[in-house]
Amino acid sequence: MSDLLKTLGITTSNPGGFGGEWLGSGPEIEVLTPIDGSRIASVKTVTEDEYEQILNRTAHAFEAWRTVPAPLRGEVVRQLGDRLRTAKRDLGALVTLEMGKIAAEGEGEVQEMIDICDFACGLSRQLYGLTMPSERVDHRMYEQWHPLGVVGVISAFNFPVAVWSWNAALGAVCGNSTVWKPASRTPLTAIAVTRIAEEVCRANDVDPAIFSLTIGGGTTIGERLVQDRRVELISVTGSCEVGHRVAGVVGERLGRTILELGGNNAIIVTAHANLDLALPAILFGAIGTAGQRCTSTRRIICHRSVRDDLVNRLKRAYSGVRIGDPRRPETLMGPLVSQDSVENLMQAAVRVKAEGGEVLCGGDRLEGEAYPGGHYVTPCLAAATNDLAIVQEETFGPILYIIDYGSVDAPSTQTVDELEEAVALQNAVPQGLSSAIFTEHLREAEYFLSARGSDCGIANVNIGTSGAEIGGAFGGEKETGGGREAGTDAWRAYMRRQTNTINRSTELPLAQGIKFGD
Repeated sequence: MSDLLKTLGITTSNPGGFGGEWLGSGPEIEVLTPIDGSRIASVKTVTEDEYEQILNRTAHAFEAWRTVPAPLRGEVVRQLGDRLRTAKRDLGALVTLEMGKIAAEGEGEVQEMIDICDFACGLSRQLYGLTMPSERVDHRMYEQWHPLGVVGVISAFNFPVAVWSWNAALGAVCGNSTVWKPASRTPLTAIAVTRIAEEVCRANDVDPAIFSLTIGGGTTIGERLVQDRRVELISVTGSCEVGHRVAGVVGERLGRTILELGGNNAIIVTAHANLDLALPAILFGAIGTAGQRCTSTRRIICHRSVRDDLVNRLKRAYSGVRIGDPRRPETLMGPLVSQDSVENLMQAAVRVKAEGGEVLCGGDRLEGEAYPGGHYVTPCLAAATNDLAIVQEETFGPILYIIDYGSVDAPSTQTVDELEEAVALQNAVPQGLSSAIFTEHLREAEYFLSARGSDCGIANVNIGTSGAEIGGAFGGEKETGGGREAGTDAWRAYMRRQTNTINRSTELPLAQGIKFGD
């Protein structure tokens, strides 16, 4: 572990703020690994005075960075991606150590950063505006996009580095500077990535404060950040409760937000589904990252004619899930991030039974020599109805609800009404992030994707709810917040639009044919 930390510039005690220089003299955070509870390192948080120093420098860096031509900004981001490629294995290992993801997912998260840097570099030559005809003679109208300013990124523990890159890479090619407040549970990965970004900026004679960092408490540094009028845009990933708070504070000062909040994602398994295809998608969606993804599969809305077969397959699959140290290649599910997360899962299993559901398997705490000091559980499979209070909430852990729809008749007798029932169940939760349907029936798939179908920001056919590509816009509706990151036109959120009209005539005609004076 010591060699890994040294390679990434992590010491025993680390400053938690960066704005062109490293700062941190506030209370110290002890960072423990969820793998076995041992200490990794500590981080000195930033004080409010140091926050002020960092924001001033970040704002100053923006003023110079916005004048750099966009393709040259893209070149810096391209180099950042190349540097992340070099560090992929080490950074992935640190994600695993600090957050608890299995090794494949840790490296996969770093690959997301690399991919978004490549994507953003290409976009740096495509920040297009439009021209449009003017109704006035000898006039030309067009729109252009200008850099916005300082972008604040508040990321969650479950994706400790990828979420920053989605915002920082696009924000940078758009001419903005970024200030990052990572989760207090996973600050070391943020420090390591910021050090890499600093190296790339200095090599290009760019003020490294375009990628700034402020590690501190949510009620102090986080609150300062969302209230700060110098921060034009706040992108926050977190719970619906956090999103409500941030949206209210930023909205009151008429700032902008990108909200990526909770999910309560369902997979509809119809009578025409290929269960061999559905099973691995459900398994990864439910237990990947130990159920701690906003896109994790929470509900299976299953047709009664295939319900027993699917449940039996899931029980067998759950009994074979290899749980343990995420650094071992054979492990499929590592620990939850904290003891609080373990308790939340235990309480959810109790509530399912109290509210009338049934725990079919799992939901147990794992302790003993095989799980020393960690936060390990068995994934829980439960039968429930969609209206249970616990089902309407998002339990951030590996609990999956089986919800029945339709009749037990043979597939040839299925009706459109039954699919409408399934879609209505899927949509009948407060959240609206990701969704999927498994079916070999074209009409079912098209109905699911139609305006009458899924009300989520992401809707998939014959793949699961989890595992988005950066080429498509990521985000959801309803209490998920409506935000979008990555994708075809997400760059527009990081810029301000300006409409321009040029008069090349010697006259001054008014729009709408208005005559003013003689």
